[in-house]
Amino acid sequence: MQPDTRYAKSGDVHIAYQVFGEGPLNVVFAPPGFTNVEHWWDEPEVSRWLTRLARYARVVMFDKRGTGLSDRVADYPGLDQRMDDLRAVTDATGMEQAALLGISEGGTMSALFAATYPSRCRALVLCNAYPASTFVLSTPAQIFDYIERDWGSGGSLARFAPSRANDLAFKRWWGKNERVSNSPAGAAAFVRMNRLIDVSDIVSTIRVPTLVIHRTGDRNVSVEGGRFLAAHIPGSRYLEFAGIDHLPFVGDNADGIADAIEEFLTGSLAPVAVDRVLATVLFTDIVGSTEKAAALGDHRWHDLLDTHHTAIRRTLSRFRGHEIKTTGDGVLATFDGPARGVRCACAIADEIRPLGIEVRAGLHTGECEVIGNDIGGIAVHIGARVAALAGASEVLVSSTVKDLVAGSGLRFGDRGNHSLKGVPGDWRIFAVER
Repeated sequence: MQPDTRYAKSGDVHIAYQVFGEGPLNVVFAPPGFTNVEHWWDEPEVSRWLTRLARYARVVMFDKRGTGLSDRVADYPGLDQRMDDLRAVTDATGMEQAALLGISEGGTMSALFAATYPSRCRALVLCNAYPASTFVLSTPAQIFDYIERDWGSGGSLARFAPSRANDLAFKRWWGKNERVSNSPAGAAAFVRMNRLIDVSDIVSTIRVPTLVIHRTGDRNVSVEGGRFLAAHIPGSRYLEFAGIDHLPFVGDNADGIADAIEEFLTGSLAPVAVDRVLATVLFTDIVGSTEKAAALGDHRWHDLLDTHHTAIRRTLSRFRGHEIKTTGDGVLATFDGPARGVRCACAIADEIRPLGIEVRAGLHTGECEVIGNDIGGIAVHIGARVAALAGASEVLVSSTVKDLVAGSGLRFGDRGNHSLKGVPGDWRIFAVER
């Protein structure tokens, strides 16, 4: 029997979700890009796969914002908003901690969530997933041409489930799945946004128990995508199955994949360490502070600093930033989403300018060590070095930040490669265009 569809509120957006199963584990199923939670139960093979999850877990499945039964949105979301949606669903269902099962594009969001919120992630399963669009085998032209000419026909089974391409009943179901998940224009926008996302730099920060599964002959995502994830996620387990289908619930070894997921999730898992988390680090400081302090004198300068700190704290609160500490004439703050961090930095620059001073700002996303109320680690040093390169009222970011905020509407100008003092290698730096 199909479960009821409910809605969780994520900001102003309603996210459609279903809860099914009464097992002892909590599992959040982050499906591929195009879904409709009610339509998925109409295909027996999919329904059987979902029902098997429900035998040993309490499962929540949802439609991403802009797709399926969730609210349509003017602009497709970046990973920040998608993580907010996942968190809204887990909060609505009372899941303080859950295992994440991310399939295909759903794996990208799941990986970032696991790195950012390790205390809420019991385990991570990535199935036929990929860190960047470079592992997607079809070219953008091929994908967009299909969407424009044949969206809703089910013809994309040649990529997603080639073993079912000549199964007329399955093809009809898949064609309807395309139509009830999104319109052609919406599908094209979704694909365009996804092709910009790259989490390659951050998967090494995942510290939760992880299983990576990929089919060797996957026609949609190269097996090298799965191998990359397994090679770069510390301590992960990797299983490779024969087969050509991208959808894990059809084709060769569908039962074997389900067996592997069940064995992993129901087995003994190491406790999740939460002393290291993925965070976006923001540094700001006042440009020409020494000269300004000398011109104003100690009393007026300290009054100005107090006003500066108050304005920054007010802005941090608006963007859910967490102040770590002040650094004389600046601040160190962290964010659980890179796009929020970038927007906050821009807002701070605008808020401070009317005070007769200007700030520079720099951001980097990476693994941070939690040390009481402070943070440490190479990501913090990189953030500080990026900020030092910025000019008055300028916001600079590392390439890692730029790759993670695809779909957010933020625009950047390339500032070239730089060597950062005390940090190995060259770093590509970008300026936020405002």
